[in-house]
Amino acid sequence: MVDFIRDFLFRRQGAAPEGKPHEQAELRLAAAALLVEAAKLDGSFDGMERVHIATLLKDRFGMDGADVAELIAAADEETELAGGLYGFTKEVRVNFDHEERISMIEMLWEVAYADGSLHDFESNMLRRVAGLLYVTDRESGDARKRVLDRLSGQAGGAGDIEG
Repeated sequence: MVDFIRDFLFRRQGAAPEGKPHEQAELRLAAAALLVEAAKLDGSFDGMERVHIATLLKDRFGMDGADVAELIAAADEETELAGGLYGFTKEVRVNFDHEERISMIEMLWEVAYADGSLHDFESNMLRRVAGLLYVTDRESGDARKRVLDRLSGQAGGAGDIEG
């Protein structure tokens, strides 16, 4: 099944100018898997988190809704089969420049706070992923602050977000 999904993604997804379609599909799958893994850490992967991940992936990769839904489904399955975060983070680390890796951390913070609070497991994962992506604690903290600022602006007050 995973091979079918990967083959589908490789055929379906276009490449960025600097990459081959296969490489772009792997990168998208790795990024989506990290986001899905972050969403699952609090024990649930609810509709609000799925919508948030879909929005982030659409914005980041310029994908349409159907492709994003398929990518999230593939990432969900991939996280069930994977033996950890290393493979996903390696793909992102190798293919994203430093600013893009910081952006990935910011996306992860957004997913972690999508339900309005930060679970200890989510916080721990973010620290580990930041280290694996060679993003400093300060850069990760700055990304977290940007997310909290955006969310508190949307919620109408910082008291609505726990963290």
